[in-house]
Amino acid sequence: MDLLQDLQWRGIIYQQTDEEGLNELLNSEKISLYCGADPTADSLHIGHLVPFLTLRRFQQHGHRPIVLVGGATGLIGDPSGKSEERKLQTLEAVEKNVEGIKKQLAAIFDFDGDNGAIMVNNYDWTSSMSVVTFLRDIGKNIGVNYMLAKDTIANRLESGISFTEFTYTILQAMDFNHLYDHHNCKLQIGGSDQWGNITTGLELIRKMHTEEAKAYGMTIPLVTKADGTKFGKTEGGAIWLDPEKTTPYEFYQFWINTADADVVKYLKYFTYLSHEEIEQLEVSVKEEPHLRKAQKALAEEMTRLIHGEEALQQAIKISGALFSGDVTNLSAAEIKQGFKDVPTYEAQGEENLVDLLVAAKISPSKRQAREDISNGAVTVNGEKITDTAHVLQEADRIEGQFTIIRRGKKKYTLIKY
Repeated sequence: MDLLQDLQWRGIIYQQTDEEGLNELLNSEKISLYCGADPTADSLHIGHLVPFLTLRRFQQHGHRPIVLVGGATGLIGDPSGKSEERKLQTLEAVEKNVEGIKKQLAAIFDFDGDNGAIMVNNYDWTSSMSVVTFLRDIGKNIGVNYMLAKDTIANRLESGISFTEFTYTILQAMDFNHLYDHHNCKLQIGGSDQWGNITTGLELIRKMHTEEAKAYGMTIPLVTKADGTKFGKTEGGAIWLDPEKTTPYEFYQFWINTADADVVKYLKYFTYLSHEEIEQLEVSVKEEPHLRKAQKALAEEMTRLIHGEEALQQAIKISGALFSGDVTNLSAAEIKQGFKDVPTYEAQGEENLVDLLVAAKISPSKRQAREDISNGAVTVNGEKITDTAHVLQEADRIEGQFTIIRRGKKKYTLIKY
């Protein structure tokens, strides 16, 4: 099975400008292709992943990926999917975001070897261009009627669109043309909302070169959940690639909690598991869903890819500790990850357990606290305490920083010192 057949099997291809021509090109030579992201934040989230992971699939087949970070386009704002103007970012904010995103993309691609990835920033070739050059050399080649026919622009005409955002599609077209000229880049891939921008790039290449110039575009479907809700969002917000925003444990938990109805699709989209491996996991979902083998494979593959093997093993360790209630083997760093969102109480020193349960609002009263302890419903760092006179001491602190109290099966409270 060739590359495009594999992408079709995985459901990754949504639109192509010339399927037959691209197939012939990929079977006759190794090409350069690109995908870009604007630095609207200092981290990517998992909604950005599929196009870049697809770019990596091309690299695995011998093609050279060009990873573009939009330092210039990020200053303008893409009108795609927006009903109103974006708030413009400062140059300093965009530069900070660029650096954060570069680090994350560098972890996904192989930058060595004959087809090592190239990372570029469109600010490098856009910032020095004069407005006269832009209007004469670039703008002259893209008709207003052509732009008005683009959905991203047409959808904004009624509510209003500034000239700034109106020109965004031309700036992205400049990127494709620049990479075509300087890196022999013949294919751009992106999310389905980028179709209009990609085809504008192809139009600009056609206008600025001879008839022999040939380039292609491909989009990837919007990732959705089976129940119709938005992919990549939780009650806490987006699932970020930055471990400071979304810890590796939270990242792992997001994937392992994938619904049975979605997990096979996500395995195809996001992982590099073979067809045979995914098909076996699909059978497991149908015949032994309680084992959640597919979810575990998905969580392991994605956490390893984005955060590395050590972070994956740490996430598995935290998950096991929380499931069993035995947290004695967790380090302080692991506790910070696993108990990031549980209720927290700051203790001043040694405290009687009954008093602490009331002060931390774990039990509503001293009477209830004594009853909870006597009934064996309270554990301290995974150890059941039945003595109502128990006083929390230095020995009850993990690395001198935390004590974890659990009431019942699921109610955890983090005691900080």
